[in-house]
This record gives sequence, structure tokens and C-alpha cells, in this order.
Amino acid sequence: MRTKRIFGIFITASTLVSLTACSVSTTPGGSDSGGKKAASDGLSIGFSQATQQSPFYVQLRTGAEQAAKKAGAKLNFADAGDDVTKQNNDIQDLITRGVDVLLVNPVDPKGVKAGLAAADAAGIPVVTVDRPVPSGAVAHVGRDNKEMGRLVGAEVVKALGAKGGKIIEIKGDAGGAVARDRSAGFHEAVAANSKIKIVAGPYCDYIRAKAVTAMQDLIQTNPDVKAVYAHNDDMALGALQVLKENNRTDVKVAGVDGLMEAVKSIAADGPYIATALNDPISLGATAVQTALDAQAGKKVSAEVDAGTGLIDTGNAATYSGSTTFALADKK
Repeated sequence: MRTKRIFGIFITASTLVSLTACSVSTTPGGSDSGGKKAASDGLSIGFSQATQQSPFYVQLRTGAEQAAKKAGAKLNFADAGDDVTKQNNDIQDLITRGVDVLLVNPVDPKGVKAGLAAADAAGIPVVTVDRPVPSGAVAHVGRDNKEMGRLVGAEVVKALGAKGGKIIEIKGDAGGAVARDRSAGFHEAVAANSKIKIVAGPYCDYIRAKAVTAMQDLIQTNPDVKAVYAHNDDMALGALQVLKENNRTDVKVAGVDGLMEAVKSIAADGPYIATALNDPISLGATAVQTALDAQAGKKVSAEVDAGTGLIDTGNAATYSGSTTFALADKK
């Protein structure tokens, strides 16, 4: 059994508790005591998440909570609100609370280094989810975001045909690995047609309202646009809203994540043509299981790929349902 070392890190624990304790919520299921033990003995999982300002991240939390409850573990959750300083404080608070293992969805892969160092000093294994970090985690659970961009890009190329045209790209978060990879994969796919030109839109942080504002300007400066690609469906739907308001039903739209609103729009054979499967419920469950295995001392893969797939007009009806996102088990 290991002994956690939680003193002498950053600032005093009592100060950190006063700063962050109110930001941490708990899903019942066991005690907070430490040491390698079975989940049924009350294993405690800390989950520090970057944000809740996106349907994907809300559902990621839900998937983690459901999996923890099923395993008989307690999940202590903290929302960083897209503030890396708060996230580092949240992580320290979770350590002080005595969690056995940490799940981290980083605001900034490099900026969360201090929190990961604190976890290492305390002897607590860290598993990152959705967004990887350069170092400091025993495993990362995510999906191949480059492949997602590539799948969607190939579908957009097919939809535009030999004539190609101008594509507006609405980006996720500046400096984020997810945004970088979803962009790179898409660019690789559309490079197959030299008549396609990509116009770089702003970073909208995966938030629909920001994409709406950005698209209102972009459609004025790019009236000849033929397609819009956004790094997630929420932003793509924001762009689609603006296109509809301007009677531009001729513009193709594509995103990533398999948000059900987008899937149903694809199934209706509208201007929305493609998205990539990224079920956050199954991702949260996989992350929790990986964290439990890591805490138990089992060998875990450094990279755990939860898999993806293209959702287009040919199969969207299969994925349509009442869930917030298309489910991976329907693939």
C-alpha cells in the first residue's frame, strides 16, 4: 500500500480548500480513503474537467459518473470553467480530499503541468481523457481526431465534386491537440482536390454561440462559400443557423462528434452532410475503467483509442435516436 504525500505542494492544503472546495461535487459510491483497493471497497476517483460549456463535455461527465457508480466507486467532479489556474487548484483540492486516481480533461495540455506534478508527488496515477498532455499521465483515453477530420473531409470533397470551391473552417480551441488534429486530418483529405480553398475562421472554443457570431461575419466576407467545416457539431450547427437565416441552403455543412441534432439533420438529407462518431458516454466509461485499472496496478496502454466512424446520409438514420450523441454501439 502506498502512502500519499499531499503536503508542501503549491500552497497549503487549507488555503486551497478554501479556494476550490465549493467547485468539487461528489457522486456517491464509496469512501475517500487511499491505497490500492477494489472499487467495491470505496475507491475514490477525481475528475477534473476543462469545461461544461458544450454538450459533449456535459455527456462526458455523465458517462464517467454512470461508469463509476456501476463500479461501486465515488466520483469527485470539478469543472475548471476553461480556466487553467482554477484547474490546477481543483486538482490540488481533489488530491487533498484523498482521491485514489485522477481523470483529467485539460484546459491547456501544458498549463496543467503543475497539477499533474502535484498528483505525481502524491503518488496518484493520472489518466487524461479526450485531450492529451505531453507528459505526466499514465494513459490517455481518446479518439483519433485526425482520422475524424480525414473522414469528414473526404465526404466534403465528394459532395463538392470536381469543381471544388471555398470551404470555411471554424476552429475549436487555440493550441489544443484536438483542434490541431481535426484540422490536419481535414486538410489532408481535401488536398486531393486542388480546386478547394480553405478559409480559416476564428477559434470558437467549441461553443455554438461563438460560431454564430463568427459565421455572421464570415458569410459577408466570403459570399462564394460552398461548404463549412467546424471542429465540432455544435459550432457547425451554429454556422448552419446563420446560413439558413441568409437563405444559403446551397452551402454544405459538416462537423465532428455525432451530436444527435446534427445526425438527424444529416438523415433529413439537408445541407448538413457528415459528422464523425465520438460518443462521449462510452468515452467517459472507458476513461473510468482505464483509471480503475491504473489505480489497481494493472498494465494499461499509454494510448487507448475508443474508435470512430463516419456518419453520412447513407447511415445517419441508423444512428438517429433519443440520446444526445450517436451511440458507438450502433456502429
